[in-house]
Amino acid sequence: MFKVYHRIHQIVGNVIMVQADDVAYGELARVTSRRGESLAQVIRLERGRVYLQVFAGSRGIATDAKVRFLGKPLQVPFTENLLGRAFTGSGVPRDRGPELEEEMIDIGGPSVNPAKRVIPSRMVRTGIPMIDIFNTLVESQKLPIFSSAGEPYNPLLARIALQAEVDVIVLGGMGLKYDDYLYFRDALDEQGALTRSVLYVHTAADPTVECLLVPDVSLAVAERFALEGKRVLVLLTDMTNFADALKEIAITMEQIPSTRGYPGDLYSQLARRYEKAVDFEGAGSVTILAVTTMPGDDVTHPVPDNTGYITEGQFYLKNGRIEPFGSLSRLKQQVNSKTREDHRTVMDSMIQLYAQYKEVLEKQAMGFRLSDWDRKLLKYGGRFENEMMDLTVNLPLEKALDLGWEIMADCFDSEETGIPTSMIEKFWPGRRSV
Repeated sequence: MFKVYHRIHQIVGNVIMVQADDVAYGELARVTSRRGESLAQVIRLERGRVYLQVFAGSRGIATDAKVRFLGKPLQVPFTENLLGRAFTGSGVPRDRGPELEEEMIDIGGPSVNPAKRVIPSRMVRTGIPMIDIFNTLVESQKLPIFSSAGEPYNPLLARIALQAEVDVIVLGGMGLKYDDYLYFRDALDEQGALTRSVLYVHTAADPTVECLLVPDVSLAVAERFALEGKRVLVLLTDMTNFADALKEIAITMEQIPSTRGYPGDLYSQLARRYEKAVDFEGAGSVTILAVTTMPGDDVTHPVPDNTGYITEGQFYLKNGRIEPFGSLSRLKQQVNSKTREDHRTVMDSMIQLYAQYKEVLEKQAMGFRLSDWDRKLLKYGGRFENEMMDLTVNLPLEKALDLGWEIMADCFDSEETGIPTSMIEKFWPGRRSV
């Protein structure tokens, strides 16, 4: 039996308050006003006062509007027919396709018991050398992409979605420009990847509460696909918009703010989502790659700062490239010993040489005389940046490793690199073992 209330006691922003009993946190309600109907969600309970966030906004809602509690949390359908479709943050079709009402699943459930998790052991190939060679993405890993405004993080996510060797892509967009949504949809469609993808997109014009729903909806669907044996990659952009939505609602609810106005539970709110990454024993896995933009390129901003304590490394996107210094995949050692025997050698050697190249750039900028070795490093650094770091480069891991050897052989004598003789004899171009 649905409970129906006919008086709203307070309207602040998109939050309304009614006096009600026996209502649960997160429960859905349907608000009927002269403007029409909208779903709302319980976001706070306080001594008989129930605060609800109205999905469509409170404009046009009067104090005599009707509030009917539905006795259940938000649910979304789960079916193979989700693939190739795009929805809003609350699960309403965005692509003008039919509504799906098959098996309904709750969102925002608990993460998997750590004792039931499998130790990550499989690589997720992306075709991007700066990921595959130097900071390998591992199945069931949770990694953020730290980026300043203006960096091509959405094109990077689209490339990963197109090229990643996984079964299902779940894209969760928060606060996207409509053009960005169209870019993701069209890019996936043109390359034939839309058939293995499902999109949950909140645009900047949509209600704030739907921004908060996107990660939970995306991860709930991803978890169900994983339980059916699928390798699922969840791409979230942008978690700073998610945190800003948390802040907006916390201010509306007059909660005591923490650093820079963010709610005091920001860490746990982020952790609840990131901890959904999992590798199920005897089934599939959920891997999370999430963009976190850094206002003012400030890594000490509360959102990236809290994120760094939760995740297993990070990618830094700077000047249109994934920076080798600062970027880190803490789980790469679980897999890069199983790919090809020279993987770690190429990774370590190329980064060491690139670090020396950076030092030469400083010498050059200060007008110091350059040695022959310095000039070799300058040549190497130019090739490394153009042929390995550039985000347009698309190479399978094995070809990328071969290219690494080719670049080093073009710029240095084998003895100058510090690479073990056994590796030189086996992989150095012109001296490869047959």
